[in-house]
Amino acid sequence: MLHIMPKRMGAARGLSAELSKRERQIMDVVYRLGQATAAEAEALLEDRPGLDTVRVTLRKLEKKGHVRHRRDGRRHVYVPVVPAERATQRALRNLVKTFFAGSPSHAILSMLDLSSSELSQAELDEIARWIEQERGGTS
Repeated sequence: MLHIMPKRMGAARGLSAELSKRERQIMDVVYRLGQATAAEAEALLEDRPGLDTVRVTLRKLEKKGHVRHRRDGRRHVYVPVVPAERATQRALRNLVKTFFAGSPSHAILSMLDLSSSELSQAELDEIARWIEQERGGTS
């Protein structure tokens, strides 16, 4: 996979900028594929917004520091600036800060409350093992 780093620190600050629904959808496609042209992204979007809309949105995402592009003939191939895992961690931190007063435990309890009937026994066991490990147990 091609990794292209931001050329200036200003791009890194832009990563925390809030994304619109369309920007999030396009970023999801770019992360899923690892890299994408506007045409590839547009083809995978459910509502097919049109190629020009996707091109404009990708340019906005580049200005915000979320993607970079390289030329491949006449096409621009866009790649994420930040690895998906790091972007997920940032998004979760912002979610916890915004909706749960910075409390990870409140966020976790809310998630468990929402999905408790959907959790399998294996998932519940995995959560219990993680809690036990964090407490310093030997499970």
